[in-house]
Amino acid sequence: MSCAFSLLESCHLPCSRYLSTTFRFSRGWYQMQRPIKHKTLCLCRNVQTFACELVKASYVPTPQTKPKDQSLAKVETIGAFQKLPMVMPSVDIFQSASRKAKRVLPTKGIANVAKRERNRGAKQLDALMKELAVPLRGYIENFPKRIYLHPYERSLIELTFGAGNYEEVLKKVDALRKKVVSVGKEHASLCAKSLSKKEAEERLTEGLEKLQEIFKCEGQAIDDLLYIAKTLRAMPVVDLEMPTLCLVGAPNVGKSSLVRLLSTGKPEVCNYPFTTRGILMGHITLDYQHFQVTDTPGLLKRCDDRNNLEKLTLAVLSHLPTAILYVHDLSGQCGMSPSDQFMIYKEISERFGNHLWLDVISKCDLLKESPVVFITEDREVDHLELVKYRKIGPEGALHVSVKNEDGIDKLKKKVHELLMAQMERIKSKRIQDNIEVA
Repeated sequence: MSCAFSLLESCHLPCSRYLSTTFRFSRGWYQMQRPIKHKTLCLCRNVQTFACELVKASYVPTPQTKPKDQSLAKVETIGAFQKLPMVMPSVDIFQSASRKAKRVLPTKGIANVAKRERNRGAKQLDALMKELAVPLRGYIENFPKRIYLHPYERSLIELTFGAGNYEEVLKKVDALRKKVVSVGKEHASLCAKSLSKKEAEERLTEGLEKLQEIFKCEGQAIDDLLYIAKTLRAMPVVDLEMPTLCLVGAPNVGKSSLVRLLSTGKPEVCNYPFTTRGILMGHITLDYQHFQVTDTPGLLKRCDDRNNLEKLTLAVLSHLPTAILYVHDLSGQCGMSPSDQFMIYKEISERFGNHLWLDVISKCDLLKESPVVFITEDREVDHLELVKYRKIGPEGALHVSVKNEDGIDKLKKKVHELLMAQMERIKSKRIQDNIEVA
């Protein structure tokens, strides 16, 4: 027989009883008028309820069960990489564990030499096993599973280390931990069963050598995990609540130069394609407001089979709320023809047309009156949009030159307006999400 009781029921008073002047609940003191000759219900905030079960005339609290689907909670925040644990090299882990294990002494009061030696050997092997296994278990528990990461961070892991390599390294570390525990317990047990001092010493040496051999052969998994942790912690942190401007375009069109000009970011600037080999982050401060700027690897003319650098760019556009500043180079200095740039531009604009957008023609100081046409291009093309693109670029595009600083002031003004519009989008989405949750 089970009953549900709450603190509210303690406030029901019988008619023949008087209520004392003051009650003290969890939220403070409550004054009651006296005398009271009727039933009174006293309400207070944060009243906790509990369930009790009647067992042999006694009330036993029944434990409250937690929902079973907590592990299925969807995680939509960024910043897991900065919370990764510090991973020690495998050599350092074993040396530290060995030093600590050697300091373990036998239990006091054992007079028999053989018993004292086997006790010391078993305790040292057990200590070494624990000193090796505990940090490995900590790594496995504190490295996040990919399913709980933000889609952008999942993409970074896959494109940086390859599909499945992150999980494979964690599995190898876990397998090493299990093997260390198994071998350590086995040899500690054998050492504890030794019949003489010499046998106990031999069992101890054998166990130490076996654990060292295991770590030497399979410890590379820990070093691989160390490399993963260092690489992920070096990834730029993106604030989802802060408006972000993403510079996109073909390789070597001047994206990095514009990032250096517009923000605090200092990407490498060189006159060859794919200078940017990752996602680089900078910040802009305008009218006491902070914004983010990302420099991305260049895109080539191909719809399928893109390399990992190009996929990083597409991951930013797909998973982060960004405004796009698309950079074009019609001077021919980037090494890609305007026709090919036009095809890339059409693909990206169709795929991410829902983003806020600003087109910029870079290197305008190098533009000539006649459009640049590569030898591989068809000069007699009748595509009117392509012909217009070769001459002036997309409609409404800004012409700028980092070298001469032509159009830079107008560009900064347009970027500010674009980011303010992006901020309004973020606020609207946040309000809509709150309404849906409520």
